[in-house]
Amino acid sequence: MSKDFRRDLNREFDSISGSPSPALSARVRVALAENRPSRTGPFWMAGLAAGLIAAIVVGVLVVASFNRHQTSVLPGTAPTPSAAPSASPSASPTASPSASPSPVATPTSNLPAFVCGVNTSLSPQQAPLSAYVSDVRTGTHAGYDRITITFTDGLPGSISLKPQNSATFASGGGQGGNVTIAGQAGILVTMSSADEHTSYTGPTDLKTGYAVLAEARQIQDFEGYVQWALGLQSPACYRAFTLANPTRLVIDIQSS
Repeated sequence: MSKDFRRDLNREFDSISGSPSPALSARVRVALAENRPSRTGPFWMAGLAAGLIAAIVVGVLVVASFNRHQTSVLPGTAPTPSAAPSASPSASPTASPSASPSPVATPTSNLPAFVCGVNTSLSPQQAPLSAYVSDVRTGTHAGYDRITITFTDGLPGSISLKPQNSATFASGGGQGGNVTIAGQAGILVTMSSADEHTSYTGPTDLKTGYAVLAEARQIQDFEGYVQWALGLQSPACYRAFTLANPTRLVIDIQSS
């Protein structure tokens, strides 16, 4: 821009209260034409970069406006909830009636039933000439007390059991008299064709103090007869049976 043009322009601004000179417009156009910058490389690249930045800004504004439109809610209205996918109702399994448990089978027992107040006789077959007693033991179990008499070569020819209402027994073997043992009742066990003095060296008087079997005592071992007296706390039911391997006589006295 020439110095004369600037001077004239300043003068015109100073006198702005007046109407502009017609020559001023012509001189401005000439000055602009003379001072138009040439389209050099850097100016063109700067313009292109400004245009790209403007395009990016416009795109961001458009996207933001679109999102606001999508999420905007009109006043006084509630947003419509997205419908959750309805799962097809699964059929409730039909509960099958529970089967009543079958009663548990109680193991069958080969043992004889308890008897009360009656005599019992056992007659083993093929008894030896003399059955030798080798062991006598007592024990207590749930529901009964037990005495076991074991033999070395087979069972006696006969076995008998006689309950009684006292613990006093007639002594055998030609000795005479009575023998009283512990208890209020008793069972007399008699075995024929038996021998207890040849092979047996254990005790002949067993004071147990069990719930029902109070004492067991040998009261005879003479001429093939062996007797054991069982003293009971009170009259009780019992059972007698024989077992093999080893051969033995088992007597259970019920305690409950």
